[in-house]
Amino acid sequence: MLNKMKKEMYDHLTENIIPFWKSLRDDEYGGYYGLLTYDLKLDKKAVKGCILNSRILWFFSNAYLLLRKEDILEEADHAYDWLKKYCYDPINGGVFWSLKNDGWIEDDTKHTYNIAFAIYALSSYFDATQNVEALNLAGDLRKTIESKCRDKQGYLEAFSRDFKPAGNEKLSENGVEAYRTMNTLLHVFEAYTEYLRVIKKLLNKEETVIKKMLNDNNGNMYSLLLNEKDKVGDDIRFMLDIIRDKIYNPELRRQEVFFDKDYNSLIDLHSYGHDIETSWLVDRGLRVLDDNRYTGQIERITGNLASKIYERAYVDHSLLNECEKGADDTTRVWWVQAETVLGFINAYEKSKESKDEISAKKYLEAAVDVWEYIKDKIIDKRKGSEWYSQVDKDGNPDPSRDIVEPWKCPYHNGRMCIYIQDIH
Repeated sequence: MLNKMKKEMYDHLTENIIPFWKSLRDDEYGGYYGLLTYDLKLDKKAVKGCILNSRILWFFSNAYLLLRKEDILEEADHAYDWLKKYCYDPINGGVFWSLKNDGWIEDDTKHTYNIAFAIYALSSYFDATQNVEALNLAGDLRKTIESKCRDKQGYLEAFSRDFKPAGNEKLSENGVEAYRTMNTLLHVFEAYTEYLRVIKKLLNKEETVIKKMLNDNNGNMYSLLLNEKDKVGDDIRFMLDIIRDKIYNPELRRQEVFFDKDYNSLIDLHSYGHDIETSWLVDRGLRVLDDNRYTGQIERITGNLASKIYERAYVDHSLLNECEKGADDTTRVWWVQAETVLGFINAYEKSKESKDEISAKKYLEAAVDVWEYIKDKIIDKRKGSEWYSQVDKDGNPDPSRDIVEPWKCPYHNGRMCIYIQDIH
């Protein structure tokens, strides 16, 4: 059952997802085209979101790490060049929100969430290429977040080009504008996890090899790298404290979503997709951090998130979108289904490790079941397409939702296909 799913995802990755995103490469202006409508009309002049480009860079970097094919690495190089040349702001720091198709700035908002995805992508790109410039750029962006996007209580959201506070409508929904969000915290955590992972992997090499890579004859950069590892570890612990004490609601076994400055929840909202995504992303972060005290504290929370989602939102072979004020949104969203597969697979692995064979069987069967749903309802079988953005409860696709747009990318579904290959 598991091996069959892995093989199908491998084939889907190599025969569908990778070729589709390669076809969106813009060789005239750089980067990747930002809009393919539901009717499969490509708009070469559409805005190019920097989040989209970062996620494409992450995707091709990790696809290369799995497949080791040079044509895939060329795509990662192409995405990296665009990020470095156009998305990154060398004057004020951070990355812009979006660009015009030719690289001119379209929206110069600096958002912590957006900067985090650049760190995430650059870290993976360094792992794929050993390009020290990319690692240094990731480190520079982390310092920007820590110096300009964080206060004593946690991470802030949106800023102007020169990092003056701005409205957070970009990461607020459901009729509220949040001062802090669970979503931004989760993806800063995700980015720092990847950054710490590649630093630790680098530091596992011989010291002389590291110094040669860094062009570091006197050892100063090596010492800075050791110090950076410790700092990032402390940042991750800081975020885990927030998740445990502020974001997670132990009575409801869920995360709260939107907050005021002091972490008072602004709305009764259960985001099913974010909870199942958090359950495995935080567990991954715990493994990278390798701190037994935090693992003991937080794994109970991630286990509760996964079990509550299984009980509450796993309906008709798929996952509901969210629940606001007790009312379920029955839309099936593309990324939610992909994260559900990974979340249930993570719960399967944890159950196996704890010798809970009944739970392991339950979660594995659920992961396979959702994958079958994805194949049947979410993957768009039309030539030249990829996944539908969302379908209704009966599986009918929403024609108002584009196939590619600034938030619709190969990050969730590509990651599912790539990460599943390491499961045994």
